[in-house]
Amino acid sequence: MPAHLTILTGASRGLGLAIAQQLLANPDRTLVCISRNASAELTALAARTGATLEQWRLELAQGAAAAKALTAWLQTQSTVPWASATLINNAGAIPALMPLSHADPDDLAQALRVGVEAPLLLSSAFLRATREWKAARKVLNISSGLGRRAMASSAAYCAAKAGMDHFTRCMALEEAQTPGGAKVCSLAPGVIDTDMQVQLRTADETHFPDLATFSALHAQGQLSSAADAAQRILAFLARADFGAKPVSDIRD
Repeated sequence: MPAHLTILTGASRGLGLAIAQQLLANPDRTLVCISRNASAELTALAARTGATLEQWRLELAQGAAAAKALTAWLQTQSTVPWASATLINNAGAIPALMPLSHADPDDLAQALRVGVEAPLLLSSAFLRATREWKAARKVLNISSGLGRRAMASSAAYCAAKAGMDHFTRCMALEEAQTPGGAKVCSLAPGVIDTDMQVQLRTADETHFPDLATFSALHAQGQLSSAADAAQRILAFLARADFGAKPVSDIRD
């Protein structure tokens, strides 16, 4: 049976971990995780299900190095009869919530490198290395509603997600003009109960005017679990019309 290849960033915790767990339930899956840390839980799960797992411990703030590693590995896979090849850019970083005038330059740079530079470089590497493959190819960028709606004290995160949305639009135009081009989409996954939400609702209220909004979402049970969000994202990825709308929202 032809195998399916998925490359996933930020798989060691939160939404990325939930996506990885669900992908590894399929024994015909080869999953390459690119994260700062490896997950013993994923290693054990792959051993139980028979899926193939590789975990690369790479710092996504060094996006060029990660892209070169991906290119080199994909070149070794060019003769494998993959049924599909998918890149999911999930990793993101949100610096301390405070006005831009108060923010630490290193924190801002880290958020932009992980949130928009690395996904762009990895997407470029993936598309280039798989250009001649016969497999169905997809790129899914995990975006945010904050890429489309501004929020005070989160300029770097909002900018990274807005940049992700826009370079996805560019990719979609390019791939549409390429025979056998990849299907691409930047998807806002809704509000999910992850460590990032904890950061939002425990921020300093004097620097983060939207604190009450995020506290209320948690208190009122309006956050999706990571597992539920992962299930809906993978269902969206499997849709026949995936990529028809390059910038989408899971709630639409």
